[in-house]
Amino acid sequence: MDANSRGFVKDVKRVVVKVGTAVVSRPDGRLALGRLGALCEQLKELNSRGLEVILVTSGAVGVGRQRLRYRKLIHSSFADLQKPQTELDGKACAAVGQNGLMALYDALFTQLDVTSSQLLVTDNDFRDSNFRKQLSETVKSLLDLKVIPIFNENDAISTRSAPYELVRDSSGIFWDNDSLAALLALELKADLLILLSDVEGLYSGPPSDPQSKLIDTYIKEKHQGEITFGGKSRVGRGGMTAKVKAAINAAYAGIPVVITSGYATDNIIKVLEGERIGTLFHQDAHLWTPVKDVAARDMAVAARECSRRLQALSSQYRRNILLAIADALEENKNSITVENEADVAAAEQAGYAKSLISRFFQVPMALVEPLEKMLFLFQRSLRIRMISLFLGAKTMPKLFSIYISSLAKSIRVLADMEDPIGHVLKRTELADGLVLEKTSSPLGVLLIVFESRPDALVQIASLAVRSGNGLLLKGGKEARRSNIILHKVITSAIPDSVGEKLIGLVTSREEIPDLLKVHDETEASGKFVPMLDDVIDLVIPRGSNKLVSEIKESTKIPVLGHADGICHVFVDKSANIPMAKRIVLDAKIDYPAACNAMETLLVHEDLYKTGQLNVLISELHDAGVTIYGGPRASSICNIPEAVSFHHEYNSMACTVELVDDVHAAIDHINRYGRHKTYICLHHSAHTDCIISEDQAVSETFLRQVDSAAVFHNASTRFCDGARFGLGAEVGISTSRIHARGPVGVEGLLTTRCGSSMLSPCMSTPVVHLSYKLFQLHRGLSVELHVQIQVLLLSAGHLILRGSGQVVDGDKVVVYTHKNLELES
Repeated sequence: MDANSRGFVKDVKRVVVKVGTAVVSRPDGRLALGRLGALCEQLKELNSRGLEVILVTSGAVGVGRQRLRYRKLIHSSFADLQKPQTELDGKACAAVGQNGLMALYDALFTQLDVTSSQLLVTDNDFRDSNFRKQLSETVKSLLDLKVIPIFNENDAISTRSAPYELVRDSSGIFWDNDSLAALLALELKADLLILLSDVEGLYSGPPSDPQSKLIDTYIKEKHQGEITFGGKSRVGRGGMTAKVKAAINAAYAGIPVVITSGYATDNIIKVLEGERIGTLFHQDAHLWTPVKDVAARDMAVAARECSRRLQALSSQYRRNILLAIADALEENKNSITVENEADVAAAEQAGYAKSLISRFFQVPMALVEPLEKMLFLFQRSLRIRMISLFLGAKTMPKLFSIYISSLAKSIRVLADMEDPIGHVLKRTELADGLVLEKTSSPLGVLLIVFESRPDALVQIASLAVRSGNGLLLKGGKEARRSNIILHKVITSAIPDSVGEKLIGLVTSREEIPDLLKVHDETEASGKFVPMLDDVIDLVIPRGSNKLVSEIKESTKIPVLGHADGICHVFVDKSANIPMAKRIVLDAKIDYPAACNAMETLLVHEDLYKTGQLNVLISELHDAGVTIYGGPRASSICNIPEAVSFHHEYNSMACTVELVDDVHAAIDHINRYGRHKTYICLHHSAHTDCIISEDQAVSETFLRQVDSAAVFHNASTRFCDGARFGLGAEVGISTSRIHARGPVGVEGLLTTRCGSSMLSPCMSTPVVHLSYKLFQLHRGLSVELHVQIQVLLLSAGHLILRGSGQVVDGDKVVVYTHKNLELES
């Protein structure tokens, strides 16, 4: 949630409303009947909506004083009136006024068919734990009966003698009705406290000062030293100073507070409907402050400085940072959930595609109950959609909370992995006493551009910390709230010794091409230089084909990623058909919006002759998948023809086509698994699978398919950094240079070489030469030319050999991630 959102109020069930003396009384001391009537009508409305309402009221002393003054006046002689008038005893005023005030509340609520009750308390009552227990039980009974409890301090007999100080265990005493309301909110476990005042909320200065501005959300670290308070209340004991003190204490103890005007007739309703009125106090408010628009270049420079400090720290220190990030995610999961739900609601209202919205946070299917999975698969049915809406409001927040914990767990797994920085990959003696070492080192500063996947922010940030890289993030506007809260939670866990600027979040309205375009450095020279070329070492896009194409067109910085995921499954004539059905279904429906989901099913032509093609199509159709066909399949199976073989559905749809044999399947994949951009012939070859019992055919497929990952008898859904044991992934690369397939920590490292000349009496280097991987073409010595030859080879591709395994929400497969010895 940012400062512009109060979405949390939709979950409020129990609310405490405190009304001050300045609201319930007029300037002449008489009761303000109109305002009291509007107050009771609003509380009645909340009561009828099913909310539990507790009222804390002031005004008894003021009402009693007005009555006693009148009684004293009519019983005084003319001589008595000539004498100096003494102030009336406050406790006597309270005793008289309480009776009249409660009689009025009772009359008003009775007219509205609402029952109210009176509870008078003193500060000493709360010192007794038995009293507090009985108080909670009594209030619960009243609320269960739809009765509105009305609290007031029993000023007539109070022995209060010290200012109220609220503590987290609610054992402190109170000093006025503002602090009483805060104490009751904690004691009775309220979800929200509303303090009604005679002004609109908290201002930066006295409300009468034209320069004062209304504060929407109070942030203690920002506003504590900036606010100038005016005088105390004209009639009560507190005023705004007392309200702010009570609000801060309650908010930091976990109870959100809104200070707003009690003069308006509907402000309480507006607060509960999430409108931005009054001033909000919340324990997470410091996480909601908007990120200032900082130039991307400045962010990148700051990230590089922070990354150098990070690299200088010990492996254990970096590990502790990751553990702190994991803890921070779990501690703030409620705030993250609220913001993510706000993004989803806004996206649905804006009409975004369901496949895009589904990526706002990928809840693993293993966490989804069978009924919810059925709803997901058959979402086209109107009746099912209505049930889905009902379940979503109650069940999905719980699943989302579990998913946050899953993300935190993956970060802890990453923290426990071997330190990747400074790892000696190779040592070569060049000559006697001259040793060359090849070591791993961070790339530098990475720019990650991603669409609609805020969970990607978490994975990428944790990988950056583990690999010692600086990070610049640019997320899609459709997930802005989620990205902001996640960025703040993560950076708040980074210690000052490194600096929170290690990870920058670009929140300005600059479009991606504008961030990376070239500009005229001097109008006269005509010299063009890239804006970020000298401060960004690598760009990694995660998103649509359009996004990747735009980035490639807009920058000279190396780009690592894939434009789209046209994943194929080829079912050979020798395939075990029950196994094939399991794998095909899993590859398509386990998570259709994922880039590793099957988009094209290729089937050996012999399986059409034996009827097995129809079996596979029927399985997909029964699971809710829309089937399109290539030219051959559409003509013989009477299904609609696909517009293009190069189409990523990201939904419950796929293309089916017949092929002559494995060689035709390979040709099809290598042809349609890529597309042409303005920059280069870009291979989108992502993950492709063969289902076959013929070993020779399988090996041919595994060797000749030109994709980042090629599988045998296993679902394409296994192509994932976490499933591959990488802890997390920054994305899946289909590039042939540097990294290919799921990119984990190792993919964010480069290598550098250093040579050491050892003297006969020294065991430490006296000379150290180093350079980065991307600088190997500059001024190399003859001894290192072999490394250039190595670079001319592809990064290789991943081969997964299985025996029918499917992901199925990760409910069956037990991942061991055990390294096996290589065969000679």
